[in-house]
Amino acid sequence: MDISNIWNLFLEKVKDMLDPILYETWFMDTELIDLNENSAKVLVPMQVHKKHLKENYNDLVEEIFTEITGTNFNFEYVTQEEINNNVVIDAEAIGVPSISSFESNLDPRYTFENFIVGQSNKFAKATAIAVAEKPGFMYNPLFIYGKSGLGKTHLMHAIGNYIVKNNKKKVLYVTSERFVDDFLNIYRKNKSENNFEMIEAFKKKYRDIDVLMIDDIQYLEIANKTQQEFFNTFNELHCNNKQIIISSDRSPDDLNKLEERLRTRFNWGLTIDILPPDFQLRLDIIDKKIEANEICNKLPDDVKEYIASNCSSDIRKLEGAITRIFAFATMMNSSTITLDLAVDALKDYFVKSIISKNKIEQVQQVVASHYNISVEELKSKKRVTNVSVPRQIAMYICRTVLEETLPKIGAEFGGKNHTTVMHSVEKIRKEIATDLQLKNEVDKMISKLK
Repeated sequence: MDISNIWNLFLEKVKDMLDPILYETWFMDTELIDLNENSAKVLVPMQVHKKHLKENYNDLVEEIFTEITGTNFNFEYVTQEEINNNVVIDAEAIGVPSISSFESNLDPRYTFENFIVGQSNKFAKATAIAVAEKPGFMYNPLFIYGKSGLGKTHLMHAIGNYIVKNNKKKVLYVTSERFVDDFLNIYRKNKSENNFEMIEAFKKKYRDIDVLMIDDIQYLEIANKTQQEFFNTFNELHCNNKQIIISSDRSPDDLNKLEERLRTRFNWGLTIDILPPDFQLRLDIIDKKIEANEICNKLPDDVKEYIASNCSSDIRKLEGAITRIFAFATMMNSSTITLDLAVDALKDYFVKSIISKNKIEQVQQVVASHYNISVEELKSKKRVTNVSVPRQIAMYICRTVLEETLPKIGAEFGGKNHTTVMHSVEKIRKEIATDLQLKNEVDKMISKLK
């Protein structure tokens, strides 16, 4: 029996013993490339496979292989890069291993099984599964970053759902805005009353858990006091081998307004970025979305390619395009979807995505143009009336029309504190109620946006 047949037999036995997602991630793409005396060499796709197989599956691998061959072998895992360059990569250098009825806030729709994999995100998924299998011990903290709409939140929920299902641990998922609000609620209590119980409740919520996941950590940049509490929470969890998972739109080193000691800790574990999906991955996502929604009317290939070509950096935009096409077809009573119909349905949709990547940026552009000032001035710290009033109006529109969160608005206006944004919104709200001329001006700007 040659080594190819031996390994196929081995894989069949492993497949029967593991969950499908674990088999597909760690074993499906492996290959036995050398069998010599008591040594077996296995080719693996990435460096993370070397580390994970060695630390978590090596005993199982040796046991099954001995059962098949009747001989004991020592296993060595190598990547194609090592073979090509004749080098050995130290698996220990990959990442830094660190020493229910509970309200987890997890969305059960997001799992590893429905996370579509391509070249841009396969390392992120493999790492996420490694963390889910051994939370607190593989990569701690795990820091995931990338632009909006690339799947960071999906991966976080997938990790949490896997842990809850398989390890029965306490998992808490929150946005950084929720963390800030929970912390500030302690001090919103009447000063004459004792807030000891609220402090204890806060600590119990965020520290009496096994896994803490904080989404969009970049919005913590404008909450200085809360950074201290997050630092304390991070240290408490990390010292007790509790898993911490963080997401951001930027790498830790680019979060310049976060305290340096926090950024340093974010780099203790493993930092991974998710890149925009390539063309083939976008096509795969389109197929998966159609399948998941059980849509009978399939899209022809030229329509799929049209969508994939125009939605290059945001999966949510891609999903919206699919929904828009089917809604348009229903409205036009068309049983067949053609490229012409798709182009007609999406003509405004794609134009808007090119005009502005960010709705807040659109507001800033409209307001700045109306008052004949620059967007940079709107974001600046200038307090002169001809800049501060337009800035307050722009913040008001972002809050009341776009319904954006206070921290996000503050971050987009030069890192303003969320209390500053709140003050600006309330000030304009009151003035509009009594100043008809101001109300008309604001209404004109809002109509331009719409």
